[in-house]
Amino acid sequence: MTTELSDEVQYQLPLGDSHLPMNALLGSALSLSYSGQINCIACDRKTNKSFSQGFCYPCFKRLAQCDTCIMSPEKCHYDAGTCREPQWGEANCMIDHFVYLSNTSGVKVGITRHSQVPTRWIDQGATQAQPIFRVSTRLQSGLVETMFKSHVADKTSWQAMLKGDAEPVDLEQRRQALMSACGDELAALQERFGLQAITPLEGAEETRIRYPVLEHPTKVKSFNLDKAPLIEGTLQGIKGQYLIFDTGVINMRKYAGYHLEVAKI
Repeated sequence: MTTELSDEVQYQLPLGDSHLPMNALLGSALSLSYSGQINCIACDRKTNKSFSQGFCYPCFKRLAQCDTCIMSPEKCHYDAGTCREPQWGEANCMIDHFVYLSNTSGVKVGITRHSQVPTRWIDQGATQAQPIFRVSTRLQSGLVETMFKSHVADKTSWQAMLKGDAEPVDLEQRRQALMSACGDELAALQERFGLQAITPLEGAEETRIRYPVLEHPTKVKSFNLDKAPLIEGTLQGIKGQYLIFDTGVINMRKYAGYHLEVAKI
């Protein structure tokens, strides 16, 4: 789903060449049906199975955006000359990134390209987010993130995130604590890459995010379109990339490339 940050996040669901405004459907009884057809989001060929959230197998094996270093940026191998697509790497990895703290199911550390703020935070279901470093490459962002992992989580409990908003926290205070705990490791990274390559952001503005949720689920049951191609229920909310129905939840990002039809019932 595409998103727009406002007083409350605005969602649109791409369906073919059109976009369906989802906020207006809150409280409506809906059906979501999967036709059985998947088209690769990169090359558009039909595929019997989706890999890495929307790709056919050949693209999954060929494209840099499907490589393991995307999930583990500290493993970026562009400088080794082994990037699957060097031009893509130059445009997407050898550019400024933010290391940030966010509050999803609790405080976590993450990284994102500078152009993906605040989209990345919305996709994770964060209610608060604050950039704490600006770095020159994806590799550097991964190394800074790894430095913090022993002190703060780097993953979201999606079930807890959907059950309600996490308690508000002082992200600036957490940033200061991390800087104090990791001072020696940070100095080593700055010596390796240079002070201008890894820049702390002191007192950066915090972003607060509200989601269109009428009611949070008390139990989280996840739908799987590959096993049950028809979903029916009342839309109670949208958070992260999840649609929350009274009958269960579905991660729409997982089904990129799937041919879907949404209707009121």
